Amino acid sequence: MTTKKSRLLAAIMFTDMVGYTALMQKDERKAKQNRDRHRKILQHAVAEHQGRILQYFGDGTLIIFNSAIEAADCAIQIQMELIKEPKIPLRIGIHTGDIVYDDEGVYGDGVNVASRIEGLSVSGAILISGKVFDDVKNHKTISTTFLGTFDLKNVNKPIDVYAIANEGLTVPTEIEIKAKPGDRKKSLAVLPFVNMSPDPENEYFSDGITEELLNVLAQEKGLQVTARTSSFAYKGQHRDIKQIGAQLGAKSILEGSVRRSGNRIRITAQLISAVDGYHIWSETFDRQLEDIFAVQDEIAQKITNRLREKLTLQSEEVSVAKPQINNMDAYKIYLKGLFHANKWTQEDAEIAITEFHKAIEMEPDFALPYSRLSSVHIYMGASGKKPMHEEFDRAKEYAEKAIQLDNRAAESHEALANIYIFHDWKWDEAFRSLDRAIELNPGYAGAYLTKSILLAIHENYHEAIETAKKFIQLDPFNPPGIFAYASILLFADRLQECSDQLDKLFKISPGFTDALFVKGLVYQLKGEYKKAMDLFLDIQKLPGYEIMGAGYLGALYKSMTMVDKSKAILEKLLESEKSAPDIKAPFAIAHIYAALNKPDEMFHFLNQSVERRDHSVVYILGYQAFRKYRSDPRFTRLIKKTGLWK
Repeated sequence: MTTKKSRLLAAIMFTDMVGYTALMQKDERKAKQNRDRHRKILQHAVAEHQGRILQYFGDGTLIIFNSAIEAADCAIQIQMELIKEPKIPLRIGIHTGDIVYDDEGVYGDGVNVASRIEGLSVSGAILISGKVFDDVKNHKTISTTFLGTFDLKNVNKPIDVYAIANEGLTVPTEIEIKAKPGDRKKSLAVLPFVNMSPDPENEYFSDGITEELLNVLAQEKGLQVTARTSSFAYKGQHRDIKQIGAQLGAKSILEGSVRRSGNRIRITAQLISAVDGYHIWSETFDRQLEDIFAVQDEIAQKITNRLREKLTLQSEEVSVAKPQINNMDAYKIYLKGLFHANKWTQEDAEIAITEFHKAIEMEPDFALPYSRLSSVHIYMGASGKKPMHEEFDRAKEYAEKAIQLDNRAAESHEALANIYIFHDWKWDEAFRSLDRAIELNPGYAGAYLTKSILLAIHENYHEAIETAKKFIQLDPFNPPGIFAYASILLFADRLQECSDQLDKLFKISPGFTDALFVKGLVYQLKGEYKKAMDLFLDIQKLPGYEIMGAGYLGALYKSMTMVDKSKAILEKLLESEKSAPDIKAPFAIAHIYAALNKPDEMFHFLNQSVERRDHSVVYILGYQAFRKYRSDPRFTRLIKKTGLWK
């Protein structure tokens, strides 16, 4: 007799009553009552969402659905019923995948993954896989939060796990997750190798070793490597390894030193557990320094091979697209420029531009300085520190040159994506460039940062936030990244989370002026008008911020019923626009007209902003100031001009 097998692709849900076995031993009658109530609620909810209960396991169930959204909606309904008195503690895990079932049971990889995810869950929580998240991320009634990437038992590759975070549901804490079966994706931070040589110039060689290690290790499958900006935040500091690991979200720390004497070099590396501070491995490498890049490459590969053994990573060799450069001095100067570029101030940006040009003069075919020059010029133009179109045109020239020189570098594709976003408004091309950057280097944090901004521009806030979280995981101390994440949270109306990120940012970079705008808007939306006013008054005094600062202040005065002051600022901006037109003025003026409830004037100046191709317009869908006018046909026509709506 043969058993007929059925195979299908389904959304798979596992449920499990927490503490059921213990309750059976303590109070069998109550345990059975809970089980019966659990089953009754499940049967009703599953039927309502076109699901199918395949198996009961005493205190748990296996259910399938035709749709991940139906599965998630059903899970939310079940948990909301079971948190009512008498409460029944239930945990739920959902995954989508292929299953096979017959008369003897249900099996398949999809079933195993769903079961493992349910095992990570806690009472009152619904955990979902990354595949389910991809299906529900645009569903407006489902909120999610990223918990991490986990190595689950008998599952071949790490799985991204999210919690459904709707009001009333439990989101597991870091401590609760750590106590569950299943390891987080292996995570490593590479601290800047210390220059032990008497000549301070050798510092760039020690930084180069660190850079090379970061480049190689970022390609390792199953390994999350903290980005350079955050790792280098610890340069010259002496902190407890466990504290560093906690701050960077890394389970292991690689540190080392470089000592150079004449033509000989000694490199020492050691791997330390950030959980308990114990040394896992250490080794010393002595080399003759005939070809500095060959030595960097060899040492990086040897250390990586040792780490593969100690961290049980996959064993295949990693092929990394290396910068085409032969001049060590050019590389040193590039690193110096990169240090200043990451500061995001006008003074540092100008230093960075100078250094990148020096590197190019010494090594004309070196692609990375071109991609970084593009990013710095985008910053200078977008922030109003230099004429916007002139800066954006330069940025485009450098991005195209970077791609021409090295189309295997993720940085080149990210630079081009920024041009598509802020200069050309070519949205599909921007997405393709960023996807290519991530494909080339999944550990390159900058690509996730730019993609999160692009997603937010298109109002895809769920995915934008999750993508920004991936960036923060890779580079938790990067000021521009935290600023972008906070801005996305503001657009998504998650004001307290936005405020928390801004507080974190100001601790790292107190002079980050652009973030003051966002802080002021948070104050305004919370009704804390005096705090917002003080910020906007200070901002409009800063070079490059006068116009937008005045626009925000004028709109705020209307909220404070200071209409005369609002109109006074408006008149001043209008007069300035007549005498000395500025690209940014129409958008600032439109802000005030929006607050004054004058849509005709507002749309006139918004259209001027589009015609002048002010980069501020790309964020228009996120600005709360314009939301009440979205039903106006003129708004639709305006957005179609930008290509954001078809």
